[in-house]
Amino acid sequence: MEQTLLTGSANPRLAEILVAELGTPLSAVDIDRFPDGELHVEIQESVRGHDVYLIQPTSPPAEGHLFELLMLADAANRAGAARLTAVIPYLGYARQDRRVSGREAVGARLVADLIGAGGLVQRVVVVDVHSPAIEGFFGAPLEHLSAMSLLVESVRRQATRRSVIVAPDLGAAKLAERYAKLLELPVAIVHKTRLSGSEVSVRRLTGDVRGRTPIIVDDMISTGGTVEAAVGTLLSEGCEPNITVVASHGLFVGPAEERLSTAPVRRLIVTDSVATPQGLELPLEVVGLAPLLAEAVDRLHNNRSLDDLLTHA
Repeated sequence: MEQTLLTGSANPRLAEILVAELGTPLSAVDIDRFPDGELHVEIQESVRGHDVYLIQPTSPPAEGHLFELLMLADAANRAGAARLTAVIPYLGYARQDRRVSGREAVGARLVADLIGAGGLVQRVVVVDVHSPAIEGFFGAPLEHLSAMSLLVESVRRQATRRSVIVAPDLGAAKLAERYAKLLELPVAIVHKTRLSGSEVSVRRLTGDVRGRTPIIVDDMISTGGTVEAAVGTLLSEGCEPNITVVASHGLFVGPAEERLSTAPVRRLIVTDSVATPQGLELPLEVVGLAPLLAEAVDRLHNNRSLDDLLTHA
């Protein structure tokens, strides 16, 4: 079965690097909007009988990029694709995996239902999704890849015996333990309360950071509120003002740049799962996901195991 790769407009640069890794050309797609704002999608080459991989993170604007993914999937199916895999390096709405007040939508379930509607997608590939439990929301098989091995190598180059891995909240505690095991470093955990989508409050810190250089690890950086609160707590506990922040997904929306530029953050390490905002003036180091995604796509195409690439939460 011939392999074909398609991409939406969310992160075309990542798709270009990926096809270069695979040695497979990127099929032409026309994505346009009518004057009234309606999206129009057309695949410019034949995909009939092909094994199609659609590369599209649902990064901000999440609704637009999600609907673009759905339109591309529909176009591929109507064009006769034999099998369609949605490769979603960053899955938006994954944080909305449960009700808190009892009167709110479960966005993660809704997105999973939309992606799986009508059997458009036969398999979904994601990277370090915020809540691994959402795999149960998908009808199609979900492959949850881990970028940790790529990120750890970047961290290792400057980590010392005086470093400490820090989880900025309880949700990142397991992640921090995995980093700490690989780097042979101690762990500290910040206990926070979320006040809103961009504001958090810290209650306490578990672990010793005095005189140590913190390495804060999380799955994503959005507005920077969690990192800002964690940094403030670490400084008050006597850490060295030389902080590294590591996350799989760097969205950097809203006040993120201002918050992170005023904190003593010396390194920000993220992957290229989403396109980096233009003009961002931060000490950013971007780790490429293409090798991981290329290996996963190649194994799926050739029906080989992905076990050593997966996230085991």
